[in-house]
Amino acid sequence: MSHAETRAVSPAQTERLDRQFAFLNEADRLKSVLRATTLCDGSRRENSGEHSWHLALYALALADHAGPDVSIDRVIRMLILHDLVEIDVGDVPIHSANGQAHASAATQEAEQRAADRIFGLLPADLAAEFRALWDEFEAAETPDAVFAKSLDRVQPVMANLASGGGTWATYNVTFDQLETRVGSKIARGAPRIWDWVKVKARPWFG
Repeated sequence: MSHAETRAVSPAQTERLDRQFAFLNEADRLKSVLRATTLCDGSRRENSGEHSWHLALYALALADHAGPDVSIDRVIRMLILHDLVEIDVGDVPIHSANGQAHASAATQEAEQRAADRIFGLLPADLAAEFRALWDEFEAAETPDAVFAKSLDRVQPVMANLASGGGTWATYNVTFDQLETRVGSKIARGAPRIWDWVKVKARPWFG
């Protein structure tokens, strides 16, 4: 077959590719969702697409801190998918004055609707697979999801440490609030990481 020739694409294949690329094009919008957390150098706010990529790298680099029942491959897949709903809902900072909205029923309902819409763009088999991973992450009951959640909480802590306080300074966060809102989640899936991070973070709060 010459380079000028093309393979015939069946109607079913065309429809599948249409849906796959519709999802991928929609996912591009995550790059425009700004988070409260800045880059480590403090130069600007990170976007949710960057956050998701960084978390996937966290999982790869910190895999030795996962429990024996954790599949890092599944953790990475969860982390790549976990914030896609922010395309519709936006980022609700955990330490903001409206931080209670982070886990509110209204936010959860909005995220469920967003998941229905965004994953619904995919072919049925991929939609079910991706949505199941997203639901598992949200429930945070399996070893994979618990570890993924731990990384999701620790990455902003490290950015705040690197940038001179970041959202802690912006929202007047106390160390007790950090432990309650963040530390307990990190310790649940990655206790050694939280033990290390806590030592690094404690002096910042005086």
